[in-house]
Amino acid sequence: MYRQFQGHMYGNYKYFENRNLLDMKQGDVTGDGIIDNVYLYGNKTEETGIFADNITLVIEDGRSNEITTINLQNNAGYNARLFLGDFSKDNISDILVSIDLGGSGGYGTFYIYSFRNNIPRQMFDVEKYNKDYMFNVNYEDFYKVSVRSPLLDILFTIDISYKGHDYLSQYYYENGKLKQPTKGEVLALGALYPIVTNEKNMNYDLLAFQRIIGTTNADTLGYIENLLTWNGTQFTSSRLFVSILGTKLISLY
Repeated sequence: MYRQFQGHMYGNYKYFENRNLLDMKQGDVTGDGIIDNVYLYGNKTEETGIFADNITLVIEDGRSNEITTINLQNNAGYNARLFLGDFSKDNISDILVSIDLGGSGGYGTFYIYSFRNNIPRQMFDVEKYNKDYMFNVNYEDFYKVSVRSPLLDILFTIDISYKGHDYLSQYYYENGKLKQPTKGEVLALGALYPIVTNEKNMNYDLLAFQRIIGTTNADTLGYIENLLTWNGTQFTSSRLFVSILGTKLISLY
């Protein structure tokens, strides 16, 4: 028995003749106590390459051998991989799909699906996340950079005085005033890590990373770190903060 979800009928997964198996994990994702098989298939131009397109999530029910396919909206990239873990706190494994997009931006594509009772339900969508967590980055007087989100009602301030004269003189006068309005950027989601915050229950939360840059992509000012927890209907931020890169100690004497 076969069925589809947002995709085409492929038949039994063993006969994906022109597809490459990118990753495979086993776990109970339906909640019936029987181990299921979860696969990622894609097209690769080279057998040993790490880039694939037309990446498809395939779930084989361990009890009935029923096959369900899920076509991903963003379905091309590098190092496509699976992680099974309980994000929804129902003691049933959910499915995390991670795909690196490559390039200097370091972006990623991420989806999480619940498959409880053989019903596919999308829990996390990278496109929605990037729209929900947008920030304005502005250089401020006296060697500061503000990172703010009116939607989230939050403001962070980064001290960039450590950057040195050559860097700062591009944007500031000697008195610390900005020469002209200057903007940076918070990039789209680059990493999404499952983490255990409650060892008793062994449920997973998510730690999301977005890079904060100055006027060029090579100028990393810090990272937005967002701890996401499932509240029963969606992932919500339980802790949002900015981390900065360390610098060498400079003696004041």
